[in-house]
Amino acid sequence: MEVMSDAVGPGDLVLCVNVAPNHATGRPVPLVAGETYRIIAVMEFACPCGRSDALLDVGVDFAWCQTRFRLLPKPKAETKTKTKTKTRCVSAPKEKETVR
Repeated sequence: MEVMSDAVGPGDLVLCVNVAPNHATGRPVPLVAGETYRIIAVMEFACPCGRSDALLDVGVDFAWCQTRFRLLPKPKAETKTKTKTKTRCVSAPKEKETVR
């Protein structure tokens, strides 16, 4: 099983799934369940809960236990298909010259 901290990095999107009170202080957290956050940094740190080996900095307060988040899949690269306009040579019918 892959540890989440090995799978995430700065710039990745994560979904907040756990807004339980802070592990250490018991105070409410400023995160919002169901919101997505962009990871600023991943810090190796054994969380006191014993279920994670990293804290994720998502720009809200300081850093949060990675168990509060689920990694979102990376968006598929949008390939822009350039439409090539084919130019066809079409010969216009020649006008007949009238002789006077």
